[in-house]
Amino acid sequence: MDTADAIAVSKQYCRQMGIKPDELPTFTRRYSHAELAAKLVIYKEYIEVIHFFISKFLSSISGSPIIIAVTDDRGYMLEFAGDPTIIETVRHLGIEEGNQFNKDAGTNAIDLCLSHQRPFQLIGEDHYHVILHGLACYTAGFHNDKGTVLGTISLMTDIHFAHPHLLALLCTMADSVERELLLRRQNTQLQILNQFLLDTNFYGVVITDGSGSILEMNERCRSMLQLDDPDVFKDTSVFDIGLISGYFQRVMQRFEDCTGVELSVNLQDGEHHYMLDVLPVYDNSHSIVRVVGSLRDITEMKKTEEILRNTEKLVFAGQIAVGIAHEIRNPLTTVKGMLQLSGKNTCLRHYDLIMSELDRMNLIVSEFLILGKPQAVQFRQERCMPVMQEVLHLFEIQAALNNITLSCTTDADHLIRCDRNQIKQVFMNILKNAVEALPLGGSVHILLDTEGTYQRIRISDNGVGMTDEVLQRIGEPFHTTKAEGNGLGMMIVKRIIEAHKGRLLITSKMNEGTTVYIYLPIR
Repeated sequence: MDTADAIAVSKQYCRQMGIKPDELPTFTRRYSHAELAAKLVIYKEYIEVIHFFISKFLSSISGSPIIIAVTDDRGYMLEFAGDPTIIETVRHLGIEEGNQFNKDAGTNAIDLCLSHQRPFQLIGEDHYHVILHGLACYTAGFHNDKGTVLGTISLMTDIHFAHPHLLALLCTMADSVERELLLRRQNTQLQILNQFLLDTNFYGVVITDGSGSILEMNERCRSMLQLDDPDVFKDTSVFDIGLISGYFQRVMQRFEDCTGVELSVNLQDGEHHYMLDVLPVYDNSHSIVRVVGSLRDITEMKKTEEILRNTEKLVFAGQIAVGIAHEIRNPLTTVKGMLQLSGKNTCLRHYDLIMSELDRMNLIVSEFLILGKPQAVQFRQERCMPVMQEVLHLFEIQAALNNITLSCTTDADHLIRCDRNQIKQVFMNILKNAVEALPLGGSVHILLDTEGTYQRIRISDNGVGMTDEVLQRIGEPFHTTKAEGNGLGMMIVKRIIEAHKGRLLITSKMNEGTTVYIYLPIR
Protein backbone atom coordinates (compact mmCIF):
# COMPACT_ATOMS: atom_id res chain seq x y z
CA MET A 1 0.00 0.00 0.00
CA ASP A 2 1.48 3.35 -1.04
CA THR A 3 1.44 6.50 1.11
CA ALA A 4 -1.66 8.06 -0.46
CA ASP A 5 -3.70 4.85 -0.07
CA ALA A 6 -2.59 4.43 3.55
CA ILE A 7 -3.64 8.01 4.35
CA ALA A 8 -6.99 7.50 2.61
CA VAL A 9 -7.69 4.28 4.56
CA SER A 10 -6.86 6.04 7.83
CA LYS A 11 -9.21 8.95 7.08
CA GLN A 12 -11.97 6.52 6.12
CA TYR A 13 -11.54 4.82 9.52
CA CYS A 14 -11.83 8.19 11.27
CA ARG A 15 -15.08 8.97 9.47
CA GLN A 16 -16.49 5.53 10.29
CA MET A 17 -15.64 6.06 13.98
CA GLY A 18 -17.40 9.41 13.97
CA ILE A 19 -14.29 11.45 14.73
CA LYS A 20 -15.03 15.10 13.92
CA PRO A 21 -12.28 16.73 11.80
CA ASP A 22 -13.03 20.29 12.98
CA GLU A 23 -12.38 19.45 16.65
CA LEU A 24 -9.13 18.98 18.53
CA PRO A 25 -7.51 15.54 18.37
CA THR A 26 -8.68 13.25 21.15
CA PHE A 27 -6.25 10.85 22.84
CA THR A 28 -8.15 7.91 24.26
CA ARG A 29 -5.10 6.37 25.94
CA ARG A 30 -2.28 7.86 27.93
CA TYR A 31 0.34 6.82 30.50
CA SER A 32 -0.13 7.80 34.11
CA HIS A 33 2.69 9.84 35.67
CA ALA A 34 4.11 6.68 37.24
CA GLU A 35 3.90 4.72 33.97
CA LEU A 36 5.54 7.55 32.03
CA ALA A 37 8.35 7.81 34.61
CA ALA A 38 8.95 4.04 34.41
CA LYS A 39 9.00 4.13 30.61
CA LEU A 40 11.49 7.03 30.62
CA VAL A 41 13.80 4.92 32.77
CA ILE A 42 13.61 2.09 30.24
CA TYR A 43 14.22 4.46 27.32
CA LYS A 44 16.89 6.52 29.10
CA GLU A 45 19.78 5.27 26.93
CA TYR A 46 17.77 5.58 23.72
CA ILE A 47 16.77 9.15 24.57
CA GLU A 48 20.36 10.06 25.44
CA VAL A 49 21.54 8.87 22.03
CA ILE A 50 18.63 10.58 20.22
CA HIS A 51 19.33 13.83 22.10
CA PHE A 52 22.91 13.78 20.83
CA PHE A 53 21.78 13.71 17.19
CA ILE A 54 18.82 16.04 17.79
CA SER A 55 21.18 18.65 19.24
CA LYS A 56 23.44 18.46 16.19
CA PHE A 57 20.46 18.67 13.83
CA LEU A 58 18.78 21.59 15.61
CA SER A 59 22.05 23.53 15.88
CA SER A 60 22.44 23.30 12.10
CA ILE A 61 18.97 24.82 11.47
CA SER A 62 18.97 27.39 14.28
CA GLY A 63 15.95 29.72 14.14
CA SER A 64 13.69 27.33 12.25
CA PRO A 65 10.31 26.54 13.90
CA ILE A 66 10.92 22.80 14.31
CA ILE A 67 10.31 20.38 17.16
CA ILE A 68 11.35 16.75 17.40
CA ALA A 69 9.36 14.21 19.41
CA VAL A 70 10.22 10.70 20.60
CA THR A 71 7.71 7.89 21.18
CA ASP A 72 8.02 4.31 22.39
CA ASP A 73 7.22 1.24 20.29
CA ARG A 74 3.46 1.65 20.94
CA GLY A 75 3.24 5.32 19.93
CA TYR A 76 3.19 6.85 23.44
CA MET A 77 4.83 10.29 23.42
CA LEU A 78 7.92 10.39 25.67
CA GLU A 79 9.63 13.71 25.04
CA PHE A 80 9.76 16.92 22.97
CA ALA A 81 12.77 19.00 21.93
CA GLY A 82 13.21 22.06 19.72
CA ASP A 83 11.50 25.42 19.21
CA PRO A 84 9.72 26.45 22.46
CA THR A 85 6.97 28.29 20.57
CA ILE A 86 6.02 25.23 18.54
CA ILE A 87 6.17 23.03 21.65
CA GLU A 88 3.77 25.39 23.43
CA THR A 89 1.46 25.37 20.40
CA VAL A 90 1.24 21.58 20.20
CA ARG A 91 0.56 21.38 23.94
CA HIS A 92 -2.46 23.64 23.40
CA LEU A 93 -3.61 21.12 20.81
CA GLY A 94 -3.59 18.41 23.51
CA ILE A 95 -0.35 16.80 22.29
CA GLU A 96 1.55 16.04 25.51
CA GLU A 97 3.99 13.52 26.96
CA GLY A 98 2.20 10.28 27.81
CA ASN A 99 -0.45 10.52 25.05
CA GLN A 100 -0.71 7.61 22.62
CA PHE A 101 -0.84 8.35 18.89
CA ASN A 102 -3.12 5.59 17.61
CA LYS A 103 -5.92 5.44 15.02
CA ASP A 104 -8.38 7.09 17.41
CA ALA A 105 -6.17 10.21 17.51
CA GLY A 106 -6.91 10.81 13.82
CA THR A 107 -4.67 10.34 10.82
CA ASN A 108 -1.13 10.89 12.12
CA ALA A 109 2.38 10.04 10.95
CA ILE A 110 3.32 8.14 14.13
CA ASP A 111 0.45 5.65 13.89
CA LEU A 112 1.01 5.15 10.15
CA CYS A 113 4.76 4.61 10.67
CA LEU A 114 4.21 1.97 13.36
CA SER A 115 1.34 0.28 11.49
CA HIS A 116 3.12 0.03 8.12
CA GLN A 117 6.68 -0.34 9.48
CA ARG A 118 8.14 2.43 7.28
CA PRO A 119 8.72 6.20 7.41
CA PHE A 120 5.72 8.49 6.78
CA GLN A 121 5.11 12.17 6.16
CA LEU A 122 1.86 14.12 6.42
CA ILE A 123 1.77 17.59 4.86
CA GLY A 124 -1.11 20.00 5.58
CA GLU A 125 -4.43 18.44 4.53
CA ASP A 126 -2.97 14.94 4.76
CA HIS A 127 -3.92 15.30 8.43
CA TYR A 128 -7.51 14.41 9.31
CA HIS A 129 -8.00 17.24 11.81
CA VAL A 130 -8.35 20.67 10.26
CA ILE A 131 -6.42 22.32 13.07
CA LEU A 132 -3.32 20.35 12.00
CA HIS A 133 -3.49 21.41 8.35
CA GLY A 134 -0.92 24.10 9.06
CA LEU A 135 1.72 21.53 10.09
CA ALA A 136 4.11 19.21 8.28
CA CYS A 137 4.87 16.01 10.21
CA TYR A 138 7.56 13.42 9.48
CA THR A 139 8.10 10.14 11.38
CA ALA A 140 10.73 7.40 11.13
CA GLY A 141 11.21 4.35 13.37
CA PHE A 142 14.42 3.26 15.05
CA HIS A 143 15.18 -0.44 15.58
CA ASN A 144 17.43 -2.80 17.51
CA ASP A 145 20.01 -5.07 15.86
CA LYS A 146 17.31 -7.73 15.27
CA GLY A 147 15.08 -5.33 13.34
CA THR A 148 12.47 -4.92 16.08
CA VAL A 149 10.98 -1.41 16.35
CA LEU A 150 12.06 0.32 19.55
CA GLY A 151 10.21 3.59 18.96
CA THR A 152 9.83 6.54 16.60
CA ILE A 153 11.41 9.93 16.01
CA SER A 154 9.07 12.62 14.64
CA LEU A 155 9.76 16.06 13.22
CA MET A 156 7.00 18.70 13.19
CA THR A 157 7.21 22.15 11.61
CA ASP A 158 5.06 24.84 10.03
CA ILE A 159 3.80 23.87 6.58
CA HIS A 160 5.69 26.79 5.07
CA PHE A 161 8.97 25.08 6.09
CA ALA A 162 7.98 21.71 4.65
CA HIS A 163 10.58 20.17 2.37
CA PRO A 164 10.96 16.68 0.80
CA HIS A 165 14.48 16.41 2.21
CA LEU A 166 13.28 16.60 5.82
CA LEU A 167 12.03 12.99 5.77
CA ALA A 168 15.36 11.84 4.31
CA LEU A 169 17.22 13.77 7.04
CA LEU A 170 15.00 12.20 9.69
CA CYS A 171 15.65 8.69 8.31
CA THR A 172 19.39 9.41 8.35
CA MET A 173 19.08 10.49 11.98
CA ALA A 174 17.20 7.27 12.84
CA ASP A 175 19.91 5.18 11.11
CA SER A 176 22.60 7.02 13.06
CA VAL A 177 20.73 6.37 16.30
CA GLU A 178 20.53 2.64 15.47
CA ARG A 179 24.27 2.43 14.71
CA GLU A 180 25.15 4.27 17.89
CA LEU A 181 22.89 2.01 19.97
CA LEU A 182 24.46 -1.10 18.37
CA LEU A 183 27.96 0.27 18.99
CA ARG A 184 27.09 0.94 22.62
CA ARG A 185 25.78 -2.60 23.03
CA GLN A 186 28.96 -4.03 21.52
CA ASN A 187 31.17 -1.81 23.64
CA THR A 188 29.24 -2.81 26.75
CA GLN A 189 29.70 -6.50 25.91
CA LEU A 190 33.41 -5.95 25.27
CA GLN A 191 33.76 -4.07 28.54
CA ILE A 192 32.02 -6.88 30.42
CA LEU A 193 34.22 -9.49 28.75
CA ASN A 194 37.34 -7.38 29.31
CA GLN A 195 36.46 -6.84 32.96
CA PHE A 196 35.75 -10.55 33.41
CA LEU A 197 39.13 -11.46 31.94
CA LEU A 198 40.99 -8.91 34.02
CA ASP A 199 39.17 -9.65 37.28
CA THR A 200 39.63 -13.42 37.16
CA ASN A 201 41.85 -15.06 39.74
CA PHE A 202 42.55 -18.07 37.52
CA TYR A 203 44.31 -16.38 34.59
CA GLY A 204 47.01 -13.80 34.34
CA VAL A 205 46.01 -11.42 31.54
CA VAL A 206 48.09 -8.77 29.77
CA ILE A 207 46.73 -6.71 26.86
CA THR A 208 48.95 -4.61 24.59
CA ASP A 209 48.45 -2.47 21.52
CA GLY A 210 49.90 -3.42 18.15
CA SER A 211 53.34 -2.07 19.04
CA GLY A 212 53.69 -3.83 22.40
CA SER A 213 52.69 -1.04 24.79
CA ILE A 214 50.88 -2.52 27.79
CA LEU A 215 47.28 -1.30 28.05
CA GLU A 216 45.98 -3.61 30.78
CA MET A 217 47.48 -6.14 33.18
CA ASN A 218 45.51 -7.81 35.93
CA GLU A 219 46.72 -8.48 39.45
CA ARG A 220 47.04 -12.23 38.85
CA CYS A 221 49.47 -11.61 35.97
CA ARG A 222 51.55 -9.21 38.06
CA SER A 223 51.72 -11.82 40.79
CA MET A 224 52.84 -14.56 38.39
CA LEU A 225 55.51 -12.33 36.86
CA GLN A 226 56.55 -10.96 40.29
CA LEU A 227 55.69 -7.36 39.41
CA ASP A 228 54.74 -5.90 42.78
CA ASP A 229 54.01 -2.31 41.70
CA PRO A 230 50.74 -2.25 39.70
CA ASP A 231 51.83 0.89 37.81
CA VAL A 232 55.36 -0.19 36.92
CA PHE A 233 54.42 -1.54 33.50
CA LYS A 234 51.46 0.70 32.80
CA ASP A 235 51.88 2.24 29.32
CA THR A 236 55.30 0.64 28.94
CA SER A 237 56.45 -2.14 26.63
CA VAL A 238 55.74 -5.84 27.10
CA PHE A 239 59.20 -6.41 25.60
CA ASP A 240 60.65 -5.33 28.97
CA ILE A 241 59.23 -8.49 30.57
CA GLY A 242 61.82 -11.10 29.69
CA LEU A 243 59.78 -14.21 30.43
CA ILE A 244 57.06 -13.43 27.85
CA SER A 245 58.59 -10.79 25.57
CA GLY A 246 59.82 -13.25 22.92
CA TYR A 247 56.36 -14.70 22.36
CA PHE A 248 54.76 -11.26 21.92
CA GLN A 249 57.49 -10.46 19.38
CA ARG A 250 56.63 -13.63 17.43
CA VAL A 251 52.97 -12.57 17.27
CA MET A 252 53.64 -8.94 16.30
CA GLN A 253 56.60 -9.39 13.98
CA ARG A 254 55.99 -12.83 12.44
CA PHE A 255 52.18 -12.95 12.82
CA GLU A 256 52.39 -16.35 14.53
CA ASP A 257 49.88 -17.43 17.16
CA CYS A 258 51.56 -18.74 20.30
CA THR A 259 49.37 -21.24 22.16
CA GLY A 260 50.14 -23.82 24.79
CA VAL A 261 53.67 -22.57 25.47
CA GLU A 262 55.06 -23.98 28.73
CA LEU A 263 57.22 -21.65 30.83
CA SER A 264 59.17 -22.33 34.01
CA VAL A 265 60.36 -19.77 36.55
CA ASN A 266 62.04 -20.13 39.94
CA LEU A 267 60.25 -18.19 42.68
CA GLN A 268 60.86 -17.95 46.39
CA ASP A 269 58.47 -20.83 47.09
CA GLY A 270 60.02 -23.06 44.42
CA GLU A 271 59.72 -23.69 40.71
CA HIS A 272 56.48 -22.69 39.02
CA HIS A 273 55.19 -23.78 35.62
CA TYR A 274 52.93 -21.62 33.44
CA MET A 275 51.00 -22.18 30.22
CA LEU A 276 51.12 -19.11 27.96
CA ASP A 277 48.78 -18.18 25.09
CA VAL A 278 49.44 -15.04 23.03
CA LEU A 279 46.90 -14.16 20.33
CA PRO A 280 46.55 -11.12 18.03
CA VAL A 281 43.39 -9.10 17.40
CA TYR A 282 43.10 -7.71 13.86
CA ASP A 283 41.09 -4.82 12.42
CA ASN A 284 39.33 -4.85 9.04
CA SER A 285 42.59 -4.11 7.20
CA HIS A 286 44.25 -7.12 8.91
CA SER A 287 46.49 -4.90 11.02
CA ILE A 288 47.17 -5.94 14.61
CA VAL A 289 45.37 -3.57 16.97
CA ARG A 290 45.62 -5.62 20.17
CA VAL A 291 47.59 -8.56 21.47
CA VAL A 292 46.15 -10.59 24.36
CA GLY A 293 48.34 -12.81 26.49
CA SER A 294 47.03 -15.19 29.16
CA LEU A 295 49.03 -17.13 31.74
CA ARG A 296 47.74 -20.20 33.57
CA ASP A 297 49.55 -21.71 36.53
CA ILE A 298 50.01 -25.42 35.76
CA THR A 299 52.41 -26.18 38.61
CA GLU A 300 49.98 -28.55 40.32
CA MET A 301 49.19 -30.26 37.02
CA LYS A 302 52.92 -30.79 36.45
CA LYS A 303 53.27 -32.29 39.92
CA THR A 304 50.35 -34.62 39.19
CA GLU A 305 51.93 -35.68 35.90
CA GLU A 306 55.18 -36.43 37.73
CA ILE A 307 53.26 -38.57 40.25
CA LEU A 308 51.61 -40.44 37.37
CA ARG A 309 54.95 -41.01 35.68
CA ASN A 310 56.46 -42.36 38.88
CA THR A 311 53.39 -44.54 39.45
CA GLU A 312 53.79 -46.00 35.97
CA LYS A 313 57.45 -46.67 36.72
CA LEU A 314 56.55 -48.53 39.89
CA VAL A 315 53.89 -50.58 38.08
CA PHE A 316 56.41 -51.52 35.43
CA ALA A 317 59.02 -52.28 38.08
CA GLY A 318 56.65 -54.64 39.82
CA GLN A 319 55.90 -56.51 36.62
CA ILE A 320 59.55 -57.17 35.81
CA ALA A 321 60.62 -57.74 39.43
CA VAL A 322 60.16 -61.51 39.09
CA GLY A 323 62.35 -61.64 36.01
CA ILE A 324 65.05 -59.51 37.61
CA ALA A 325 65.00 -61.62 40.78
CA HIS A 326 65.50 -64.72 38.62
CA GLU A 327 68.41 -63.08 36.82
CA ILE A 328 70.05 -61.98 40.09
CA ARG A 329 69.76 -65.52 41.47
CA ASN A 330 72.08 -66.88 38.73
CA PRO A 331 75.16 -64.74 39.57
CA LEU A 332 74.49 -65.21 43.29
CA THR A 333 74.57 -68.99 42.78
CA THR A 334 77.85 -68.65 40.90
CA VAL A 335 79.40 -66.47 43.62
CA LYS A 336 78.23 -68.81 46.36
CA GLY A 337 79.59 -71.87 44.54
CA MET A 338 82.99 -70.25 43.90
CA LEU A 339 83.30 -69.26 47.55
CA GLN A 340 82.40 -72.78 48.69
CA LEU A 341 84.96 -74.30 46.32
CA SER A 342 87.65 -71.91 47.52
CA GLY A 343 87.11 -72.65 51.17
CA LYS A 344 87.69 -70.33 54.07
CA ASN A 345 91.49 -70.34 54.02
CA THR A 346 92.10 -70.93 50.31
CA CYS A 347 93.35 -68.20 48.00
CA LEU A 348 90.52 -67.00 45.85
CA ARG A 349 91.61 -68.48 42.51
CA HIS A 350 88.24 -67.52 40.96
CA TYR A 351 88.41 -63.90 42.09
CA ASP A 352 87.91 -62.39 38.60
CA LEU A 353 84.88 -64.54 37.84
CA ILE A 354 83.33 -63.70 41.20
CA MET A 355 83.87 -59.96 40.76
CA SER A 356 82.44 -59.95 37.21
CA GLU A 357 79.34 -61.74 38.44
CA LEU A 358 78.99 -59.22 41.28
CA ASP A 359 79.34 -56.32 38.81
CA ARG A 360 76.67 -57.82 36.60
CA MET A 361 74.37 -58.25 39.57
CA ASN A 362 74.99 -54.65 40.66
CA LEU A 363 74.19 -53.39 37.14
CA ILE A 364 70.87 -55.25 37.10
CA VAL A 365 69.90 -53.87 40.52
CA SER A 366 70.89 -50.33 39.46
CA GLU A 367 68.72 -50.53 36.36
CA PHE A 368 65.86 -51.83 38.47
CA LEU A 369 66.14 -49.06 41.08
CA ILE A 370 66.10 -46.26 38.53
CA LEU A 371 62.51 -47.21 37.68
CA GLY A 372 61.18 -46.24 41.07
CA LYS A 373 63.50 -43.37 41.94
CA PRO A 374 62.20 -39.89 41.03
CA GLN A 375 64.67 -38.15 38.72
CA ALA A 376 65.14 -34.41 38.24
CA VAL A 377 64.41 -33.34 34.67
CA GLN A 378 67.69 -32.52 32.93
CA PHE A 379 67.86 -31.80 29.22
CA ARG A 380 71.22 -32.75 27.74
CA GLN A 381 72.74 -33.80 24.44
CA GLU A 382 72.19 -37.55 24.11
CA ARG A 383 72.20 -40.24 21.45
CA CYS A 384 69.20 -42.55 21.25
CA MET A 385 71.05 -45.84 20.72
CA PRO A 386 72.80 -46.04 24.15
CA VAL A 387 69.48 -45.27 25.86
CA MET A 388 67.71 -47.92 23.79
CA GLN A 389 70.40 -50.51 24.61
CA GLU A 390 69.91 -49.93 28.34
CA VAL A 391 66.18 -50.50 27.95
CA LEU A 392 66.64 -53.60 25.80
CA HIS A 393 68.93 -55.04 28.50
CA LEU A 394 65.99 -54.86 30.93
CA PHE A 395 63.71 -56.75 28.54
CA GLU A 396 66.13 -59.54 27.61
CA ILE A 397 65.00 -61.80 30.44
CA GLN A 398 61.27 -61.33 29.89
CA ALA A 399 61.70 -61.74 26.12
CA ALA A 400 63.67 -64.97 26.51
CA LEU A 401 61.13 -66.40 28.95
CA ASN A 402 58.29 -65.65 26.48
CA ASN A 403 60.04 -66.83 23.32
CA ILE A 404 60.28 -63.29 21.92
CA THR A 405 63.11 -62.14 19.65
CA LEU A 406 64.40 -58.58 20.17
CA SER A 407 66.47 -56.98 17.41
CA CYS A 408 67.76 -53.47 16.85
CA THR A 409 69.16 -51.84 13.70
CA THR A 410 70.83 -48.43 13.53
CA ASP A 411 70.91 -46.51 10.25
CA ALA A 412 71.45 -43.14 11.94
CA ASP A 413 71.98 -42.16 15.56
CA HIS A 414 71.91 -38.38 15.97
CA LEU A 415 72.35 -36.11 18.97
CA ILE A 416 69.06 -34.96 20.43
CA ARG A 417 68.36 -32.63 23.32
CA CYS A 418 66.42 -34.69 25.84
CA ASP A 419 66.00 -35.83 29.40
CA ARG A 420 67.60 -39.26 29.40
CA ASN A 421 65.33 -40.76 32.07
CA GLN A 422 62.15 -39.55 30.38
CA ILE A 423 63.18 -40.87 26.95
CA LYS A 424 64.13 -44.14 28.63
CA GLN A 425 60.65 -44.29 30.12
CA VAL A 426 59.12 -43.71 26.66
CA PHE A 427 61.11 -46.64 25.24
CA MET A 428 60.24 -48.88 28.21
CA ASN A 429 56.49 -48.17 28.01
CA ILE A 430 56.34 -48.83 24.26
CA LEU A 431 58.51 -51.97 24.43
CA LYS A 432 56.44 -53.22 27.35
CA ASN A 433 53.30 -52.88 25.20
CA ALA A 434 55.03 -54.62 22.29
CA VAL A 435 56.13 -57.57 24.44
CA GLU A 436 52.67 -57.90 26.00
CA ALA A 437 51.17 -57.99 22.49
CA LEU A 438 53.09 -61.29 21.91
CA PRO A 439 51.61 -63.74 24.46
CA LEU A 440 52.61 -66.74 22.29
CA GLY A 441 55.99 -65.41 21.24
CA GLY A 442 57.08 -63.46 18.21
CA SER A 443 59.48 -60.68 17.32
CA VAL A 444 60.05 -57.02 18.10
CA HIS A 445 62.29 -54.99 15.80
CA ILE A 446 63.68 -51.51 16.48
CA LEU A 447 65.06 -49.25 13.73
CA LEU A 448 66.83 -45.93 14.31
CA ASP A 449 66.99 -43.69 11.22
CA THR A 450 66.35 -40.14 10.03
CA GLU A 451 63.30 -38.39 8.59
CA GLY A 452 63.85 -34.72 7.72
CA THR A 453 65.15 -32.92 10.80
CA TYR A 454 64.00 -35.67 13.16
CA GLN A 455 65.61 -38.73 14.66
CA ARG A 456 63.07 -41.48 14.01
CA ILE A 457 62.73 -44.52 16.25
CA ARG A 458 60.52 -47.25 14.81
CA ILE A 459 59.37 -50.05 17.12
CA SER A 460 57.35 -52.78 15.41
CA ASP A 461 55.96 -56.11 16.54
CA ASN A 462 54.03 -58.92 14.85
CA GLY A 463 51.58 -59.28 17.70
CA VAL A 464 47.80 -59.21 18.05
CA GLY A 465 47.40 -55.63 16.80
CA MET A 466 44.59 -53.18 17.60
CA THR A 467 41.23 -52.15 16.16
CA ASP A 468 40.73 -48.65 14.75
CA GLU A 469 38.56 -47.74 17.74
CA VAL A 470 41.27 -48.71 20.24
CA LEU A 471 43.91 -46.94 18.12
CA GLN A 472 41.98 -43.68 18.11
CA ARG A 473 41.70 -43.67 21.91
CA ILE A 474 45.36 -44.37 22.66
CA GLY A 475 46.66 -41.82 25.11
CA GLU A 476 43.37 -41.25 26.92
CA PRO A 477 43.87 -41.65 30.67
CA PHE A 478 42.41 -44.84 32.16
CA HIS A 479 41.47 -46.22 28.73
CA THR A 480 43.05 -49.66 28.46
CA THR A 481 42.36 -53.09 27.00
CA LYS A 482 44.52 -54.86 29.58
CA ALA A 483 42.92 -56.61 32.51
CA GLU A 484 45.42 -55.13 34.96
CA GLY A 485 46.25 -51.94 33.06
CA ASN A 486 45.49 -48.35 34.06
CA GLY A 487 45.73 -46.56 30.70
CA LEU A 488 48.36 -44.12 31.96
CA GLY A 489 51.40 -45.48 30.13
CA MET A 490 50.69 -44.09 26.64
CA MET A 491 49.30 -40.87 28.08
CA ILE A 492 52.66 -40.32 29.78
CA VAL A 493 54.50 -41.27 26.57
CA LYS A 494 52.57 -38.62 24.63
CA ARG A 495 53.19 -35.94 27.25
CA ILE A 496 56.93 -36.65 27.35
CA ILE A 497 57.27 -36.57 23.56
CA GLU A 498 55.28 -33.32 23.38
CA ALA A 499 57.56 -31.81 26.03
CA HIS A 500 60.51 -32.76 23.80
CA LYS A 501 58.85 -31.03 20.78
CA GLY A 502 58.51 -34.41 19.08
CA ARG A 503 55.74 -36.43 17.43
CA LEU A 504 54.20 -39.86 17.96
CA LEU A 505 52.58 -41.95 15.22
CA ILE A 506 51.04 -45.41 15.72
CA THR A 507 49.76 -47.79 13.04
CA SER A 508 48.22 -51.19 13.69
CA LYS A 509 46.29 -54.01 12.07
CA MET A 510 44.47 -56.81 13.84
CA ASN A 511 46.48 -60.08 13.90
CA GLU A 512 49.33 -58.44 11.96
CA GLY A 513 51.02 -56.25 14.52
CA THR A 514 51.69 -52.68 15.58
CA THR A 515 54.32 -50.12 14.61
CA VAL A 516 55.15 -47.07 16.74
CA TYR A 517 57.06 -44.15 15.23
CA ILE A 518 58.78 -41.69 17.57
CA TYR A 519 60.12 -38.45 16.06
CA LEU A 520 62.57 -36.39 18.15
CA PRO A 521 64.13 -33.15 16.84
CA ILE A 522 67.80 -33.46 15.89
CA ARG A 523 69.96 -30.99 17.74
